[in-house]
Amino acid sequence: MSDNKLIVIYPQKRGKVGRERMDQILGEALKEFDAEIYEDMRTLWEDPLETCPSEFFRNKKIIFAIPLGKNGVNRGYYEVLAWLRTGKQVLEGSVAGFLIDADSELFTKAAARELAVAANEAGCAFPGRPLVEGTESLDNYIVQAANMNTDKMGAYIKSARILAEQLLEFCWEKREHPHLLVLHASNHKTSNTMQIWNEVRAKIEDQIEIREVNLRNGTLEDCAGCPFKMCLHFGERGQCFYGGAIQDEVYPGVKWADGILMLCPNYNDALSANMTAFINRLTALFRTQRFYDKAMFAIIVSGYSGSDLIAGQLVTALNMNKTFYMPGNFCMMETGNAPGSAMQSEGIHERINSFASQIISTLKC
Repeated sequence: MSDNKLIVIYPQKRGKVGRERMDQILGEALKEFDAEIYEDMRTLWEDPLETCPSEFFRNKKIIFAIPLGKNGVNRGYYEVLAWLRTGKQVLEGSVAGFLIDADSELFTKAAARELAVAANEAGCAFPGRPLVEGTESLDNYIVQAANMNTDKMGAYIKSARILAEQLLEFCWEKREHPHLLVLHASNHKTSNTMQIWNEVRAKIEDQIEIREVNLRNGTLEDCAGCPFKMCLHFGERGQCFYGGAIQDEVYPGVKWADGILMLCPNYNDALSANMTAFINRLTALFRTQRFYDKAMFAIIVSGYSGSDLIAGQLVTALNMNKTFYMPGNFCMMETGNAPGSAMQSEGIHERINSFASQIISTLKC
């Protein structure tokens, strides 16, 4: 990183609605840090090269502070979103977190998910658990407040301060001999997703040790929500009550890996059942182990559209909840509505080369 200053992108709502609590949180959480706040991003969106060098927000530690008000709409936020979606790597090399506040019980995670996908496509990385959110009631802090021996507002402020510290101290460590776990539930003969992966694999397998697990093999039961103590009991032994491929292949693979790559065809604008079951069943292992030191990647193929929806599901499930590190440009999103069609799309080989290089540069010294 170029310096140890926090950059706060704070697109305020027009007028004062929704700002008061965010102003308080930022004031209390950042008072001990060197922070520079940017409130009006419209000029960057309209002509970023004229008003600000394209590399201005690169290689920075960034907090996106978004007040959503009661209706979940912040016009300034949409200006930021439009700027991030220009297709340029305006946040290349940067690491960011999110501070999202609302005057309702809704919208905070939806805004964070949408923003994370856009920022990641612009080159931004995220450490595990990069989201601090405040709903109107702050009831999402009941447990944390008890654990921190404070009230809900105190827990909110302390969580924002911890996020700032986490960003300033963050440093991703590459490996000399990296391991990559690849998870899929596809048919090798007909899957566009598998065809793309095979091309990617050929470009990285001489530098990264790879282990593939096919989640179609055998019966993969979804998580049934065992009581906490039972889940913890099995998790401490690297097991799950339901056993099967998750316990025998996936848990050891996750422990072994420095990164995981999910091969995700779009099923009804959602992850497939087996991929969802993997994420849910990962909870038992998560009871005893965090994944901050493991990177996440994905190849997503949609028949028509919606790959960004799948990317958002992976971000919230694995990065914001399960603590996996999300490097910039963590996923490759393609379209293929007939067997083999994705590999015929214009520029596919250049995108495969770029994605393979991203995996190698993230994991290997």
